[in-house]
Amino acid sequence: MHRDRSFPALRPLLAAAAAAAAFALPASPAFAQQKFLTIGTGGVTGVYYAAGGAICRLMNMDRARHGIRCSVESTGGSVFNINTLRSGDLDFGVAQSDWQFHAMNGTSTFEKDGKFADLRAVFSLHPEPFTVLSRKEANITKLEDLKGKRVNIGNPGSGTRASMEELMNALGWTTRDFALASELKADEHGPALCDNKIDAFFYGVGHPSANIQDPITTCGARLVPLQGPAVDKLVKERPYYAAVNIPGGLYAGHPNPTPTYGVMATFVTSAKVPEATVYELVKAVFDRLEDFKKLHPAFGALDPKEMIKNGISAPLHPGAVKYYKEKGWM
Repeated sequence: MHRDRSFPALRPLLAAAAAAAAFALPASPAFAQQKFLTIGTGGVTGVYYAAGGAICRLMNMDRARHGIRCSVESTGGSVFNINTLRSGDLDFGVAQSDWQFHAMNGTSTFEKDGKFADLRAVFSLHPEPFTVLSRKEANITKLEDLKGKRVNIGNPGSGTRASMEELMNALGWTTRDFALASELKADEHGPALCDNKIDAFFYGVGHPSANIQDPITTCGARLVPLQGPAVDKLVKERPYYAAVNIPGGLYAGHPNPTPTYGVMATFVTSAKVPEATVYELVKAVFDRLEDFKKLHPAFGALDPKEMIKNGISAPLHPGAVKYYKEKGWM
């Protein structure tokens, strides 16, 4: 037998709340079919969070028709998002192309849990150059100068952290090679840099980024080129990496391109997410792609025919394939 265990003084309030809920949510067919989806992103100052917000904004514009309410969750990043897709706690997530590859193949960080056979790609987004930003007083002008310095290597669960570990392995370094190896999240490393708590941070991000712009403007931080034999080896051996430049002129004091290497940001889901849900999300983005591209500078050069193949190693979800075939892109 059910017993009311609430405090007596609260019962009138609870009854009123229940009545209000019943009034506010009529049992109409449209409401009965209301569905919810959540997109895992990254830190609130990063491009992943902006991408998730842009996708949900477009998705929710047609909510009256498809009955799906889209929301964004700030998370630890790529690896976290893929793991929560596997557990069923998220419906979609943004992830670096390298961690999509590793999850699909059960390698690197995902070796313990094995292949994520149900991982499905939806589309790719912007390029993500690996970016090192340093305090101007730290005299860091090249990759090797990071040794012995206080460096933020990224929070556990982020694609940035996992990629930094790959770079460290290629260099033959461990965390002991730094005076400090901090594990700050992406929205914390800029203030830490300007507060002289760290000398540099490593971050995979699309450009231009407020996360990079703010420390450059606030404390004169400097971009550091990522070049050399270790980087060349990674690019040669890893199909998901490419040598890229951070364009010149994006940030004050940086008129010339900064050479580095990087990955693609990709949008992923699980085979367990219904075909109709994925179709509606893809339709929302690509039917209004010009609007989407205006929602963040990093999206400005997106090309749909590239977005359905670049950086994608998991099979495309059938809901996405349905839309792409309708458009004649496949």
